[in-house]
Amino acid sequence: MPGPAPDNTHPPPPRSQNFGVGVLVAITLLGLALLIALNPNGFEPKTVRIPYSPTFLEQVRAGNVSAISSKSATVSGTFRTPVRYPSDATTPASAFVTVIPEFANSSALMALLQSKGVEISATAPSTGTSPLLTLLLFFGPVVLIVLLFVWLRRSGGVGGAAAFGRSRAQRVEPSGHTVDFDDVAGIDEAKAELTELVDFLKDPDKYRRLGGRIPRGVLLTGPPGTGKTLLARALAGEARVPFFSISASEFVEMFVGVGASRVRDLFKQAKEAAPAIVFVDELDAIGRSRAGAMGGFGGGHDEREQTLNQILTEMDGFDPSVGVIVIAATNRPEVLDPALLRPGRFDRRVAVQPPDTAGRRKILDVHTRSVPLAGDVDLDRLAATTPGMVGADLANIVNEAALTAARRGHDVVTMSDLHDSLEKLVLGSERRILMSEEERRRTAYHEAGHALIGMLTPGADPVRKVSIIPRGIALGITFSAPDADRFSYDRPYLLGKIKVALGGRVAEELVYDEVTTGAQNDIKQATELARNMVGLWGMSHVIGPVTVIPDEGQLPFPGASDVSPQTQQLIDEEVRHLIDDAHEQVTHLMSANRQRLDSLVEALLEQETLEQDEAYAAAGIQAARETPALM
Repeated sequence: MPGPAPDNTHPPPPRSQNFGVGVLVAITLLGLALLIALNPNGFEPKTVRIPYSPTFLEQVRAGNVSAISSKSATVSGTFRTPVRYPSDATTPASAFVTVIPEFANSSALMALLQSKGVEISATAPSTGTSPLLTLLLFFGPVVLIVLLFVWLRRSGGVGGAAAFGRSRAQRVEPSGHTVDFDDVAGIDEAKAELTELVDFLKDPDKYRRLGGRIPRGVLLTGPPGTGKTLLARALAGEARVPFFSISASEFVEMFVGVGASRVRDLFKQAKEAAPAIVFVDELDAIGRSRAGAMGGFGGGHDEREQTLNQILTEMDGFDPSVGVIVIAATNRPEVLDPALLRPGRFDRRVAVQPPDTAGRRKILDVHTRSVPLAGDVDLDRLAATTPGMVGADLANIVNEAALTAARRGHDVVTMSDLHDSLEKLVLGSERRILMSEEERRRTAYHEAGHALIGMLTPGADPVRKVSIIPRGIALGITFSAPDADRFSYDRPYLLGKIKVALGGRVAEELVYDEVTTGAQNDIKQATELARNMVGLWGMSHVIGPVTVIPDEGQLPFPGASDVSPQTQQLIDEEVRHLIDDAHEQVTHLMSANRQRLDSLVEALLEQETLEQDEAYAAAGIQAARETPALM
């Protein structure tokens, strides 16, 4: 028995949509009518303006004028045969306009026109604007304004024009929360900081009876990808309260006052739904300092400042008993306005830093919950070989591994899949391009130079992999990573990184007595390290423990400097001294180990990629390693 016929009917569009279409049609018709009224002759054949003599008189004498109409001294008419005027015109004209001079003999002209059979008519002079044009000019704009106002009211409800200033925050109800503290791993210290906020939202009287006041605002700071947004969502999910989420950039529009209006509306909604959490992501988009480093020189965007002032006002006017907590996240706390950070607004700052080895292991556990893993997968080993990575990086590794396993037809994700996804993330995808043998050898010497200096320099990060297979924009890679997480760096370690960066260029100089553009990124890395050592970290005996490189956001405009020209010259000389000294030491070290360099190059040319043990064995150096290398 056949089922019911499908319902092909569609529900009628909303009344506001129908009315909006009507407004557009009315505007189009009014505009067309106004165009016709202003240019009633706009649809007539092409008309050309010709001189009275000789062109007009010549055309009349030739019998090519069929009819004319005069209005004062102006005469318009039509040609029997279209005329090309001027002579280089692209298309001929079938109508013309000319002006009869006052001194012309009108009697002779009339006799000439009658003899050539020209139809003659006249138009009375205009006494004013046509009634249609008058009606359109006076009442058309009024009608359009009324229609637009009615449409705004219908589309936006009560106060429809103000709907543009309503908050665009996404509201998540307690029943819609899918994230809690169990989904947040690797940042236990930050999670502990927010635990009492959960207790307050669940049982505020526990704190109020002792005179305690919960912080009005919590500022989450840290590098991108560390889990600031996830932590805020988990806080709302754990407390089971409404969660309002918005990016700071959504407050500011090109219209003045819209940002402040949206702030007011957001806080109004949050207070009505209290207890609630308001989360503002990327706070620095509107919370930048209103004064530059030179006492306010440079100023700021008026609309952004109005929005910031409104946020300050709303947070300062919070009733502690309302139960609304503002959580904001930023990667650049140093550029925020001091008024935001004072007690009473963002009372508490929580640093969300990259996780350590144990934290990365917990994060991998979270992201592999729904991923079937093979028996050879060692998450401890993966966590130990990913120093410096944040939660977003680890999530990306697991996802890429799952995609790789599916592409290869695996039923489970293997350690090889995780290994390849880590390489892809850190080193880039392989590019199989055709390289000449000479270019392969030069690339091998360049990468072997990096690797050899890394092996021979005390304290340098162990070399994990060397390859001459192009990846990304690089023709080859040398990957080094520490055996364990490092949280501070001493001068010998930084000098070692500079030497390793210069190793590729020095190898080319030693073997070919010339250099290529391949060392561009190496030189940039070495220069940045040397400049930071001198200007930020106080590792120069000449400059001393003085910061002479300002943090980003402290200067009023790009290119400005707060150091004297003499100090700037000292900085440049010290940076040059560090680079030159490191270059000289690398040259001596590599010259003394030329045989090891050649041996490493031959192994690279033969195998293209050398793992840690293979690289050290090819160079004849004993690898000192505390943890197994995954790459």
